[in-house]
Amino acid sequence: MACPNIALIKYWGKRDERLVLPTADSLSMTLDVFSTTTTVELSPAASGDQVTLNGTEMADEPYRRVTAFLDLVRQKAGRFEAAVVDTHNTVPTGAGLASSASGFAALALAASAVYGLKLDDTELSRLARRGSGSASRSVFGGFAVWRAGQGTGDEAESSSYAEAVPTPDLDVAMVIAVVDAGPKSVSSRAAMRRTVDTSPLYWPWVESSRADLVDIRAALERGDLTAVGEIAERNALGMHATMLTARPAVRYMSPATLAVLDRVIQLRRDGILAYATMDAGPNVKVLCRSSDAQKVERALREGTSQTFIAHPGPGAFLRSGDSR
Repeated sequence: MACPNIALIKYWGKRDERLVLPTADSLSMTLDVFSTTTTVELSPAASGDQVTLNGTEMADEPYRRVTAFLDLVRQKAGRFEAAVVDTHNTVPTGAGLASSASGFAALALAASAVYGLKLDDTELSRLARRGSGSASRSVFGGFAVWRAGQGTGDEAESSSYAEAVPTPDLDVAMVIAVVDAGPKSVSSRAAMRRTVDTSPLYWPWVESSRADLVDIRAALERGDLTAVGEIAERNALGMHATMLTARPAVRYMSPATLAVLDRVIQLRRDGILAYATMDAGPNVKVLCRSSDAQKVERALREGTSQTFIAHPGPGAFLRSGDSR
């Protein structure tokens, strides 16, 4: 089982599509909601893999992504048996709520176990990265940083992984405001590629993002949630600015998104620590103190389809007593 993570310093752009190597480091918080549970069983007599998501057989590109990942696991393990994969998401898929992060982290852990790979957390993070870059961070609970790595080829493959970020006893929660849980009109992968290739703001944002990472790690170390929120909000808005200046533009923010952002600003005016972040989608996540989470959640209900309160959650784990 694994939980999604929400990046506070964003992963946006690859320098190597095949190896899923990011342009720059990123940092996230793993949540204690929206878990993904994945079971993998070997099926030696089958001619191919069988993959289901929430009881429905997967097909087309989602199926190909899973089977390509299983091929990678089989190659590493020196095995060839087909697999039966059964995944259950408790998060809307494809809506910018990190379902691929929890999904591939759970798959990496279950598949590596059933094919006999004995991986430490660093190796598991590298493996999960190949399915979905953000999944490298969901291997870890709490806060994690994903290192972009150096060089190309084998050097880059071995040096790009996530690791836990130690933090003091930070009084933090994240309120998730879902304004649209439907699939996105432009996938994250397509939007990322278009932004990197065409946005004049992309590379300046990358440079500022590197500076943001240094700043937010220092803020986490000293337990300064206000600074963490300020840095996360500016990083996310900067990422969306790169999309808006892509050619053609990619626009995930809707009028409902902007209304939520306005309410976050009003919360700050009212003296409540609240800062927004957004991934590639219209939904808004708001950092706040745990003690203020209920107030923030009530303030964000209007104009949203659902709201949730999350806290730092666990890393990926195998359920006790389950040999599959």
